[in-house]
Amino acid sequence: MPAIAWLAAQPIYPRIYWKGRDTEEEVAAVGSCKDFAYEEAVDDNQLSLEYQKQRALSNNQDIRYYGGVAFDRTTECWPEFGRAHFVLPRIELRRSGEEYKLLINLNCESNDTETERTKAIEDLAKLVFPSPLSPPNKINLLSRSDRPDHYHWTELVKKVTHEKFIQDTPKVVLSRLTQLEVDEEVDPWTLLACWQGRNQNSFQFGFQFSPERAFISCTPERLYRRRQRELFTEALAGTTTRGLNQEEDRVLAQQLLEDSKNSHENQLVKEHIVDALTPLSNYVGAEETPRVFKLSHIQHLHRSIRAELKPGIDDFQLLQALHPTPAVGGLPKEPAMSFIRQREGYARGWYAGACGYFNKYESEFAVAIRSALIEPGRINLFAGAGIVSGSEPEAEWVELENKLTTILSILTEL
Repeated sequence: MPAIAWLAAQPIYPRIYWKGRDTEEEVAAVGSCKDFAYEEAVDDNQLSLEYQKQRALSNNQDIRYYGGVAFDRTTECWPEFGRAHFVLPRIELRRSGEEYKLLINLNCESNDTETERTKAIEDLAKLVFPSPLSPPNKINLLSRSDRPDHYHWTELVKKVTHEKFIQDTPKVVLSRLTQLEVDEEVDPWTLLACWQGRNQNSFQFGFQFSPERAFISCTPERLYRRRQRELFTEALAGTTTRGLNQEEDRVLAQQLLEDSKNSHENQLVKEHIVDALTPLSNYVGAEETPRVFKLSHIQHLHRSIRAELKPGIDDFQLLQALHPTPAVGGLPKEPAMSFIRQREGYARGWYAGACGYFNKYESEFAVAIRSALIEPGRINLFAGAGIVSGSEPEAEWVELENKLTTILSILTEL
């Protein structure tokens, strides 16, 4: 039985799913043993202290906090998700290859051991025997709206590429919210499972803090992976479509490698990440030339980056330094973020945020770029494009459509 089917059957919230991009590990978790969430403004020092406190509670390498931080922690975010929200699950089913673990967490910091044991047994008693995910049904789409719409998108791209603006801010990643109104309930876990089947070489995760909302993502982009002091990250920027056959696919990939606009965009992202990691590291190394990273409907330019962190550097410092990356925000970070806040026209929330898990020994975070927020009667989809010198509004609009191709094709086939 797939872990995602086990998760979908459970009546306990929150429900959390995580599967790494290049590992066999799969996680399904329910309930909350301990959580920390910030709906209002996040004080970075407060968040750092809370993070350090949680890490210090146990040396058990199996303990993991799952969650995320919003794209922009200074602005209003979605209900329940907040600007940052991390959960130590009560019950966690973790699969690695053919091996399964059932982990039960007890919060003996806030409650006495006997009380916690009783709560855990009560939650275990609520678990439901899983059944296969329901066969997907085609969704009846009532309407679609885009924010910004085509006209305002064109105006925004023109503003960013104006010579006076781009001289000081060479890159802004503009995004679009596509809202689909539907007349029936959408099961987020069936949708994620279908998406998972199309893009297996992606991070796949979902957070459902209540029955009302679920955020799911099938994203190619790693923010970073840390094992003790060894860190792996990447520059993923520059996009083209996939070919209809092997030869056309090869030609498109070669054109992407040779395209000056996309190569420049990827180079900017690589340089920023290296610069951000240098003060935190004894060593930082990056691939000199990009490679092509292929997904089901599009392909990206990709560079691997590795660092050896200085002693004492923690995940919160890494999140501060790397998130949001120039691949989802822009360069320089602050003027690009300011433009997005003022002009984009909607709250990104956890779209383009950092989602993953951490403990004392390891952590992994992905950038939630291919993602959807499922609400009653509505599916919210997100896509973005890096705007640099030479960007054309119509070409970038087509890129947004290309990035939604996989999820839209699933929804129209359901």
